[in-house]
Amino acid sequence: MSEAEPLVVGVDGGGTSTRCLIATTSGEILSRGRAGGANPRSARDPGGNLARALAEALAGVRPGAAGETAGDVAGDVAGDVAGRVVGGVFGLAGASETGRKEARALAAAAWRAAGLPGLPEVVPDVVVAFAGATPEPSGGLILSGTGAVAARMEDRRIARRCDGYGWLLGDEGSGVWIGRRAVQAALASLDGRGAPTVLTERVLATLEGTPAAAPRSEQALIEAYIAAVYDHEPARLGIISPVVEAAAREGDRVALTILDDAARRLVATLDAVGPLDPALPVVLAGSLLTQPTLVADRVRDTLRGRPLALSLDGAAGAAALALRAAPEPAPGAAEAAHRRLLAVSTASLRSAGSGHP
Repeated sequence: MSEAEPLVVGVDGGGTSTRCLIATTSGEILSRGRAGGANPRSARDPGGNLARALAEALAGVRPGAAGETAGDVAGDVAGDVAGRVVGGVFGLAGASETGRKEARALAAAAWRAAGLPGLPEVVPDVVVAFAGATPEPSGGLILSGTGAVAARMEDRRIARRCDGYGWLLGDEGSGVWIGRRAVQAALASLDGRGAPTVLTERVLATLEGTPAAAPRSEQALIEAYIAAVYDHEPARLGIISPVVEAAAREGDRVALTILDDAARRLVATLDAVGPLDPALPVVLAGSLLTQPTLVADRVRDTLRGRPLALSLDGAAGAAALALRAAPEPAPGAAEAAHRRLLAVSTASLRSAGSGHP
């Protein structure tokens, strides 16, 4: 690699985590950074998390720079790494039409804080998730992580999307949706409206971050649930999803019903963006569909016979879009770099034991 080889920045900002990747325009991954969620509708410090993930990734380009703060990087990187950056793409949850202005402002602030030239392109997280799974320009996508959304993609742009309306209005089948349903089931079991379930004790223990406490009255448990939910940001409900998964695998009927319903809703959301060409890939994105979960199993069974692709690294997808927008040194170079970037990213994530299948 030439020292002067141009660099691109890819950022994938979701509801609970932000990932940043620095790559060369030939598709070589140089460094990564990570921080908390960047969705302004559900994360407490989206702008700060974008800045932290970007600063960590930029610091990693230069050996021995670990531990620098965003301010350190802004001061040191200007004459070195920043001069090689030719573009960046931020894929952000909540960056649809209604949230695009705020998302662009947050991305621009993080970009400037790092001392980078120009401004990055800001797109919805769906766009980078699709590019992070396949170099194909068109197909379908269904994402279930903190939130949930489906899209029909044409020329790497959203032709039609469904859901992705946030924790209050939609995101059906997402981790937060599953968590909210589990809390509702636990409360219904406590007050007599619902069936008994192991979720009643386990969900509260997860939300409180402690092992099951000493026995409490029904009303005390209900009050504890209310406090545990409303004292934190909505995205935190996503931590309950693995609890529901474990209970379902043990045969808890309430937990199984929640996950079955989640899978049905996700497939229905994908159907709503059709028609999809059966020869084009359907991308599965988000932890609930890329990890070995019961929801993923049910969705895959329903989509059996369709070409499926896993989106394991949205930051790589964002970087791929950035390098495609950079000046192309030779015909086909961007396509080759995109493929290389995805291959290297997938291999590195699997070797690191990311848990992806």
